[in-house]
Amino acid sequence: MQYSLIAVAALTYLGVALEAWALPAAAQALKLLRTVVFPAGFMAVSIGLILGVPGLSRLLTRHLWISYRTGFGQSVISVLAGVGVLVALAGFIVWQTQAAAHGGRYPAGALSGYGAGIGLLIAQAVLIRRIEHDPELGRLIRE
Repeated sequence: MQYSLIAVAALTYLGVALEAWALPAAAQALKLLRTVVFPAGFMAVSIGLILGVPGLSRLLTRHLWISYRTGFGQSVISVLAGVGVLVALAGFIVWQTQAAAHGGRYPAGALSGYGAGIGLLIAQAVLIRRIEHDPELGRLIRE
């Protein structure tokens, strides 16, 4: 299920980034920085902090395990709710992009925030794989 959310988030981001790229108001180099470089940097920092800082990794693993035990994220409804949140955030970014087309600010912060969110989804997928491959936890999952 995590991989489905990552795929939806990445495809949604691609669509939003292409929409932002189409804005005539910004130079090409600035568009590249704000739609690719900065969001990729925030995604890398998000993944690095979660997987690289033991306290954060343990905290998120504990949260994921509790969520897994209670069934959240394991049903079609919870996945659709996650996809709904991603689409709502993408709508917010599109709204900001359209405002930029009419003289507003370029949505660099929203794009970077979405990149960080994709990083969080990737880190969660990695941690879930670790939970599944842990002998003790894996046994509990299969029961």
